[in-house]
Parts: sequence; C-alpha cells; structure tokens
Amino acid sequence: MKKNVDVVIIGAGTAGLSAVKEVKKHTSNFIVIQDGPMGTTCARVGCMPSKVLIQVAEDYARRTWLQQIGILNSEALKIDLPSVLAHVRKLRDYFVSHVIESLKSLDDHIFLGRATFESPTTLSVDTTRIETKQTIIATGSRPIIPGPWTYFGDSILTSDSLFEQTKLPNKIGIVGLGVIGIELGQALSRLGLEAVGFGHNEFVGGLSDPAINEKAVSILNLDFKTHHGHFAKVEHQNTGLKIEAGQTFHTTDKILACIGRSPNLETLNLQHLGISSQETLVPPFDPHTMKINNFPIFIAGDAAGYRPILHESADEGRIAGFNACHPEVTRFRRRCPLTITFSDPPIAVVGTPHRNLNLETAIIGFSSFDDQGRSRLKGKNKGMMHIYGNATDGKILGAEFIAPEGDHLAHLLAWTIQQNLTVFDILKHPFYHPTIEEGLRTCLRHLASQVKNQPKASSEMTLCDSTCPDALS
Repeated sequence: MKKNVDVVIIGAGTAGLSAVKEVKKHTSNFIVIQDGPMGTTCARVGCMPSKVLIQVAEDYARRTWLQQIGILNSEALKIDLPSVLAHVRKLRDYFVSHVIESLKSLDDHIFLGRATFESPTTLSVDTTRIETKQTIIATGSRPIIPGPWTYFGDSILTSDSLFEQTKLPNKIGIVGLGVIGIELGQALSRLGLEAVGFGHNEFVGGLSDPAINEKAVSILNLDFKTHHGHFAKVEHQNTGLKIEAGQTFHTTDKILACIGRSPNLETLNLQHLGISSQETLVPPFDPHTMKINNFPIFIAGDAAGYRPILHESADEGRIAGFNACHPEVTRFRRRCPLTITFSDPPIAVVGTPHRNLNLETAIIGFSSFDDQGRSRLKGKNKGMMHIYGNATDGKILGAEFIAPEGDHLAHLLAWTIQQNLTVFDILKHPFYHPTIEEGLRTCLRHLASQVKNQPKASSEMTLCDSTCPDALS
C-alpha cells in the first residue's frame, strides 16, 4: 500500500501533538505515526505521576511540623504504601485518559506502527510506503539502563516502571542525582523507605553554583543520605544488590536508575539520510527552526534532547509544525531557560546558569531563607538564593537557588529575564508583606547594591511624569 501526504509526524507525545496543532492550520493531508501506547511521557511516566507521589510524601512529612505547632496526634499517621501507589496510578490514568480523549479527533490521521526512513522523503510502516514532503521526528526518549545492569532484571527500576509497582521493598538505591533522582529519592525516603542516593559528580538537581549546591545537598540529606563524586558499580549480594561508589558500599533490595534518558532514534534508519554512523545519535539541527541540516525533516521534544522539558517540547513541536508547512523556514526565539526540581524546597535554575557566567563582568545577589519571615511561620525556612546580574547596568542574567515555593519565584525571574529587565526595574514592583517573595527582594537588593551605574533617584521608586495625578481626591 502507498500513501502520499504533505507532512508525517512520528510520535504522538507532547512535541508531536503540538506539531499537529500547527500542521492542522495549513493542511489536512498529514498522518501521525505512533509506535507504542498512547499518552505522553509527561502524563504516563513523567511529570504528573511523579508529582502525585511527591505531594503525598510532602503531606506526610508535615506531620512532625504539625506536632510542633500544637496540632496533636499527628504522630499516629501511618503510610500504606500500596494504597499510595494505587492513588498514583489512579491519577496517572486520569491524566492519560485526557490525552487519549484529545486524540480521538485524529483517528483518521493516526497510523500505528514503527516508521523507518527509506529516503529523506519516503518512510515505511510495515507494508505501507509513505511519500511525504516534510517529516517531523518526535519519538521521545527512554530511561538509560547500563548494559550490564540488564542482568539484574526487575531489580532495576526506572521512572518508566516505578509507577507500575504495587509494592516497593524496604531498601532502594537511587543512582543518579539529577532532577528525577532528587525528586523521587526524597519522596520515597519520606514515605518510609531506606533510600540512599549516588551521584557521579558533586552537583545535584541541575545546579552548577557551588554555594547553592552545597546548601541543597545539606538540606536534601536531612531526608535521605546521598553520596557524590564516584560512578556506581552494582553487583549481586545475597538476595539483594551491592552498590559500590568510591570507598562507599551499600546493600539494597532494588535500584532506581535515574542516570538520564536516551532519544528513541535508533530504529528510524537515519543512515538513509546520509548521516554517518560515527556521528552523534541525534543528527545536527537548528534549535530555532528544528530543521535537520538541509533535509525536509524536523526534530522536536525529547528526541532532540535540546531542552527535554515539557513546555520546551511543546514549543519545539510548534516550531517544527509551522516550518513543515511553509516554504521559507522561520527562526524562532526560544524562551528563557527554566528548570525546576520539585524537591522540598524546590531547586531552580533560571536563565544563564553559574557555569556559563563571565565572573569578571557579573555580580551575584544573595539571600538566605533560613530566617525569612513567611518561610519561618510556614515551617519551611530552609534555602539560599543567588541572582546573577550585569555589573555595569544591573541587567538580570540568571539565578540558581533552593527556596520555599521556589517554583513560583523561578517563574517571576524567568519572566524578568525574558523581558531584559534590570534589577532596578524589578525593585520598582510591589512586594507584599509578609510573603516569601520578600526573600526574593532581599536578594535583588543585595544585587542592586553592587551595580556600578546606580540610578540618580531611589532605585525602588518611580518618578512622577505627566500621568501622575496632581492631587489625591
């Protein structure tokens, strides 16, 4: 069988479905090829089920604080882990059902099977040959499991398999202390498991600022023990597994592998695009157009691996979908980089990270949340913030921090950076008392005090112009 279409979209995840929304504006002659179950990575195994687990863990952890403030008998609270996992799956299924429901309008365009390239404009799915003008690759990614670890079978869990478990062992080793490892490690520890984390470098949760990282590690270790600076080796020992990292040895029942994700590209036969087998797995592409070299092919989402975060994947799908339907390729400005780890308190990296700063021209604002007013009354007074700015004019460049309600503070800073605002621009905005945002203001004030070109008038007030009223009525 043969088909001729304007656009092929490979993958019905976040990036693929965002591409569909753009493509539908310009043509109805498109197909979506899906290999595997419907439902996005976020809904099925990523953002949503993990946040359900994290929320339960955070609620349970509050019991010790409740006792301190006079809400008695909270120590009688108990965790029924099988019920928690059932709750996670129930909400997971709810979120997935909404994605599947949204796909019903695409029934005539969905093509189930595995796509492979025969040429830049020809694909095959089983016995069907598809001729297309443009193709969008949005095949997603999968957790990395080192080859030798496959020997340990179901003793190795990943974020893809964790939420399918109906029960969990008493002891679990977390290998990898990036965003996923930190989130799930802290949550599982708070739910009563003996969770121990191992990271091959000193930094956690995507941080690169040494001072913020040191603070984050100290806070996280209040919940679960972490070890840093060595790659983990795993071997069988008695009925469990032994993890060796440097001079540290730890026995555990199972391991949760959080060491990254690999793009699902190997079955596409990309060599038919003239890509050498010596080249990196992801072919070169422009992140502002999502176009692969000079081919009529675009790549988006986790398959591209540029910024494997949901809102970025959605943007990439839109960019790819738009460009696949126009003869002239358009370059789009990307949003301010924003990464949030939903630990407690949250970790955030916004804009330019510390590792990319020019420390000769940058200044750093500081604030602590250990004694910040609103944080203290909420019993969440743990954290530290660094905001980076230009030393000459105070333009905000980026930030790294661990802070209560840091996911909200991160958005404020991301919006600020994307608008190219200075620290003085932000300080002219209102900060209500008592709020955690006052901790943000403390950091901004410290940053502002270091700027070389100080404003002539008050740095936190705006002078009247012709729009100011002459008198109060």
